[in-house]
Amino acid sequence: MTPDFSRIKREARAHLPAMSAFLRDMIRLPGESRREEAVIRRIQAEMDSLGCRTEIDGMGNVLGFLGQGPRLVAFDAHIDTVGVGRRESWNFDPYAGCEDDRIIGGLGSSDQKGGMAAMLYGGVIMRDLGLVPDDVTVVMTGTVQEEDCDGLCWQYLVRERGLRPELVVCTESTDGGIYRGHRGRMEIRVDVRGRAAHGSAPERGDNAIFRMGRILAELEELGAHLADDPFLGKGTLTVSEIFFTAPSRCAVADSCAVSIDRRLTAGETEELALGQIRALPSVRAAGDRAEVSVYRYAEASWTGLVYPAACSFPAWVLPREHRGCRAAEEAYRGLFGREPRVGAWTFSTNGTAIMGMFGIPVIGFGPGRESEAHAPDEKTWKDDLVTAAALYAALPALYANAGE
Repeated sequence: MTPDFSRIKREARAHLPAMSAFLRDMIRLPGESRREEAVIRRIQAEMDSLGCRTEIDGMGNVLGFLGQGPRLVAFDAHIDTVGVGRRESWNFDPYAGCEDDRIIGGLGSSDQKGGMAAMLYGGVIMRDLGLVPDDVTVVMTGTVQEEDCDGLCWQYLVRERGLRPELVVCTESTDGGIYRGHRGRMEIRVDVRGRAAHGSAPERGDNAIFRMGRILAELEELGAHLADDPFLGKGTLTVSEIFFTAPSRCAVADSCAVSIDRRLTAGETEELALGQIRALPSVRAAGDRAEVSVYRYAEASWTGLVYPAACSFPAWVLPREHRGCRAAEEAYRGLFGREPRVGAWTFSTNGTAIMGMFGIPVIGFGPGRESEAHAPDEKTWKDDLVTAAALYAALPALYANAGE
């Protein structure tokens, strides 16, 4: 089965009005993590109208199926968003959005409802042009809670629903490139216990904030010397939150805690990251008054399901010689007549579970730009929607034909 690249491109361009209208409908429906029901039901309605077999699982993810074969190829878009932030930072209504000949603006347009729109209409093209191989089923997933807990949706899909594709195409924004990995991340907490005393006699107490101050200085130093990988980049560490307790403003603080955002590069593991912090002289000096732990996520999805998980998300890299990567590059060359840029995301995606935890190969290609994520005046580009839909349509046939 050899795709007709010229025809695919024409079909993708012809579907742009429908893709744009669908994307704007999704943008109009607020869908922060754990409140995605309206967006999920709108996606299911679009899938149904286009002839997909659909279901909504117990967590609230929506799945659409094309084909009947035993081999699964999946396309994934998380469809939840972060919040608006300061409304004054936006030059247009983040839900009403905006549109001109080049762009569509609105919350989630790049991160990552644009990927959902391009994926679904890429599926329409592959169906209409007979590009779903006989031995393949294509499953398109609109997944929830990614912004709260990367990959939790796929932990559920793999473990509870038994979905285990041969290949997953992650449709997060890739700035026009083909991506094959990203750093992992952890949400770490350091707690220090002290002893309260009256502020007029601090020597009677043990100031937890002072003790944490020594730890903070060593954390900053640790962050400057973390491992660096030539492909994924450097491991990083930053303190993102600080908490304390004290009987009053006239007292010695009896506890202090910080949250740490730790990005893991290739070769770095949860055990290594925790061990580095526990080995700091200031942490060791605190003895049993200091505790280093990983946050846990246990929030109910829009269906009411609580599916607890540790906030520890591994790094992953798909080898460039993998057939999925080769098929994506072949599709890109055939469609666009040039060599693709192959790289890695700066941020984390559902790939941290799909490949990082379960070893299911992931390749990334998505409309929009990474820099638009979580930013005011978020937008995506119409040409990106067309490009992504075309590549999605061509990929399953090329992947099925690729040798091991």
